[in-house]
Amino acid sequence: MLFNYSRNNLSRHDQRLERIFEIAPGALSWGIIIGMTILSVANPLLAAAMMVAFVLYWVLRLIYMNLFLGISYSRLSMEKETDWLELIEGMRDIDALSCRLKARAKSTSTPAARISLAIRRYQIDAVKKTGEGTPDPSDIYHLVILPVAREPRDVIEPAIQSLAEGIYPTTKVIVVIALEGRACEKVKQEVYALQRHYMATFMDFLVIEHPSDIEGESSVKGANATWAAKHVAPWLGQKGIAYKNVIVSCFDADTVAHRDYLACLTYYFMITPSRTRASYQPIPVYYNNLWEVPGFARVIDIGASFFQLVESTNPEKLVTFSSHSMSFKALVEVGYWPVDMISDDSAIFWKSFIHYDGDYRVVPIYTTVSMDIAGGDTSLQTFINIYKQKRRWAWGVENLPIVMRAFLQSPAISLYKKIMFSIRLFDMFVSWATLSFLLVIITWFPVFFAGREFVTTTMYYMAPRIKDIIFSLSLMGLVVCMIISLGLLSTSTARLRLWQKVIHIFDWLAIPVVILALSSIPALDAQTRLMLGKYMEFKVTEKYRTRRD
Repeated sequence: MLFNYSRNNLSRHDQRLERIFEIAPGALSWGIIIGMTILSVANPLLAAAMMVAFVLYWVLRLIYMNLFLGISYSRLSMEKETDWLELIEGMRDIDALSCRLKARAKSTSTPAARISLAIRRYQIDAVKKTGEGTPDPSDIYHLVILPVAREPRDVIEPAIQSLAEGIYPTTKVIVVIALEGRACEKVKQEVYALQRHYMATFMDFLVIEHPSDIEGESSVKGANATWAAKHVAPWLGQKGIAYKNVIVSCFDADTVAHRDYLACLTYYFMITPSRTRASYQPIPVYYNNLWEVPGFARVIDIGASFFQLVESTNPEKLVTFSSHSMSFKALVEVGYWPVDMISDDSAIFWKSFIHYDGDYRVVPIYTTVSMDIAGGDTSLQTFINIYKQKRRWAWGVENLPIVMRAFLQSPAISLYKKIMFSIRLFDMFVSWATLSFLLVIITWFPVFFAGREFVTTTMYYMAPRIKDIIFSLSLMGLVVCMIISLGLLSTSTARLRLWQKVIHIFDWLAIPVVILALSSIPALDAQTRLMLGKYMEFKVTEKYRTRRD
C-alpha cells in the first residue's frame, strides 16, 4: 500500500483525521484520571467499588505478567548453551540436522536442554513444511548501523568491540557509523580513529556523514540512519550482494551485542517463513553502566527489560523497540526509516506493516543487547535525563494517529488485525499513562472523601480482607521480579557481590513511586504535548560513564 507515513504533507481531510487521533490518547488518559478523582468526591462509595475492581484487575494482570516473565526468562536461560553456528551450518541439510537433534535429545539428561532441542526440531520441521527452503549460510551478510551524534569513543567502542568478539565471522559483517555532520570535531576525530583501528577486523567499516538541514528531514536518528542505508545500497550492488541476503541491524551507539547475537539472528532469519517480511527483536537490557547510576535508575530500566521479556511471549502483537534487525530488502522497499519522526524504532515496524498490507511481523529472538542507563553527574541530573528519555520513548504515541489513519484507508489489511492492533495501541499508551496514578494516588481518594458514612458500609468490612489478599499477591509478584532481575544481572554482568544483591533488593521497594515519576508522568507528558499539538524534538540521551583517571 502506498501511504504517506508522516504527519506532514497531508491533505486537509487527512490533517483533520490525524488531529482527531492525536487528541484521543491524551484525552482518554486525562479523562480517566480526572474522572476518577471527581467520582471519588461526588460518590466515594461507587468510586471505592470501582477502585477495588480495578486493583483486582491489576493484580490479575500482574500475575499474568509474572507468569509470562518467568516463561520468557526460562527461554532466554535455555538458549545459553545453544550452538548457533552448528545450527546455521546444519541448515544446509535440514533432514540430517533434524535427525541429529532427535538423537541428541535422547541422550540429553537436563530438562532445559531437552526443551531447547524440542523447540529447535519444531522450528526446523516448520521450515520443511513451508517448502520455501533456506538461503545458503555463506550468502548471508550483516549490516550494522550505529548512528552517532555526540557520543564519545568510550561509549561507541564497546559496541564495535562486541561485534568483533562475537562468534559470527566478522568477514560477513559490515559496520557503518552514521555520523551526524553537526557533530563536534572531537567526536568526528574519534569516529575516524575507530574506523582506522577496526577496518581490518570486518568485511568493511564505513563512516557516512549525514548533512544537516536536508529539506523534509527533522533532527532525528531515523534521518541519519536512512541517509547511511541509502549510501550503502549502491555499495552492496557493486559487491554483488543481494538485498534479500542482507540483515540490517540499527543499533544505538552504546548497544553492546551479546557474543551470540549475530549468529542467533542469522539462525532465526533462516528458519522464518517469508523472512524478508519480518523484523527481529532481541531482548534489550541496560547493564553497561549499571552500578554507576542510582538505584531508581536501575529499577526503571530493568522494568523496561521485563516488559520486553513479557512482550516476546506474544509475537503476534510484538512491535520493534530500540535496537532491532530486519531484511535490507524490506527496508529499501518500504522507503527506509521515517526521517521526520522521533520514534524510528517502532515507526519502521508500522511503516512496514502498512506497506505490506498487514503481512509483516516481529520475530522475538532470545538473546540480549545491552545499553547504557541514562545518567548524570548527580542524582538529580540522572533523574532529569531519565525523565526526558522515558518521555521520548512515550513519544511513540506519535505513531498512533498515523496508524489509525492508515487502518481507515486500507481495505487490504484484515479487519481482525486492524481491531487487534488498534485496541493494543490504545491500551498500551493509556495504561502507560494512567495505571500508576490510579494505583499509587487515586485508590486512596474514596476513603479520604467518604467520611464517617463509610464506616457503616459493607465495603468498610470487606476492604481490609481485600487489601490483605491484594497485598499478598502483589508481594509475591514483587519477589518474582526481584529473583528474575538478580538472575538477569548475574548472567549479563560480572558475578554479583553480596552487597550488590542486597542493594538491588532494596531498590525494588521504591518501584511504585519510581514507576509513577519516571514512567506514567513522562507518558502523560508526551500524550499531553501531542494532544495540544506541541510536537517534541529529538534530544540525544546523555550517555554517562564514570570518568577514571
